[in-house]
Amino acid sequence: MNKSWMINYIAEKCGVSKRLAWDMINCFLEGVVESLQQFGKCAFTGFGTFSVVKRMARTGVNPQNPSQKIQIPASKNAKFKAGSVLKASVNK
Repeated sequence: MNKSWMINYIAEKCGVSKRLAWDMINCFLEGVVESLQQFGKCAFTGFGTFSVVKRMARTGVNPQNPSQKIQIPASKNAKFKAGSVLKASVNK
């Protein structure tokens, strides 16, 4: 599944144009990103929770030259934890 598949699915399922479905998906994704930026969390009961996790700075190894050590800076990453309804649906 990818974004274009989801656009076609929503357009067909909801009886709307593909352009409107595209706008709806982009609006949803922008909302999730904005929520993560402002609050660090975005939860959909039963479906799952998006959250921001902080990764500490660490020392890594250059894969092209394993003897060379490189410093990897601290960063933030998005994380998703599936909710109970989603888990149950997948395990049917």
